[in-house]
Amino acid sequence: MIMKALLHVFAMVVAAWEAAAQDAPQDDQCVRERAAMVETIRAYARSDATALGPQGLSERVLEAMAQTKRHLFIPERSCMIAYADSPVPIGLGQTISQPYIVALMTHLAQVASDHVVLEVGTGSGYQAAILARLARKVCTIEIIPQLAETATKTLRDLAYDNVSVRLGDGYDGWPECGPFDAIIVTAALGHVPPRLIEQLNVGGRLVMPVGAGFTTQQLTIVEKTAPGKTTTRVVALVRFVPFTRSQN
Repeated sequence: MIMKALLHVFAMVVAAWEAAAQDAPQDDQCVRERAAMVETIRAYARSDATALGPQGLSERVLEAMAQTKRHLFIPERSCMIAYADSPVPIGLGQTISQPYIVALMTHLAQVASDHVVLEVGTGSGYQAAILARLARKVCTIEIIPQLAETATKTLRDLAYDNVSVRLGDGYDGWPECGPFDAIIVTAALGHVPPRLIEQLNVGGRLVMPVGAGFTTQQLTIVEKTAPGKTTTRVVALVRFVPFTRSQN
């Protein structure tokens, strides 16, 4: 019986080693592809000083992009697809944004390590994962049940313990989780939802595409300078899926 148990354990160890050996080439490729993605982001940043400002793209943001396994947030889990310089479909008419746009929006939000951040439009959970590496707490809202469920599982499996996912309409924000030091909206709407501004701390920033869906929109920063006072600045032209509202 002892010999049989030992053989069973040995077989399990061998199987685990073989599985790890099979995954190793893909992991190595993903590391290379992710590093190439970060260099592409750097190249875009060097040519986009107008949007980024004189200091350029935050190194904290670049490090978060380098550490986050984007391929685990898409259905194919393909390194070649995940780290390409383009948006990636995640089903149900939704996408993960182009890597540079994710980096740009995160940079513009100016997230600090003690911040509480709201994301409207969880999608696959990739943007939330980036924010989780930068902020103390991330609250993210997704209106499509299948995406909310998948993102919750992915983030939990990858031990992003400072992220909370809520199923619902993000137009009115998430007051119970705030107030927020930064808000990122990952879908286009013709105006900035007023309740989001209400939930933003003074000194905080909201970053979102403003305009109609499936057309060119204006990537906009709204900074809350005092209670009831904001400044607004357009930094780039972008194309995002439309902001989805609840039918109720």
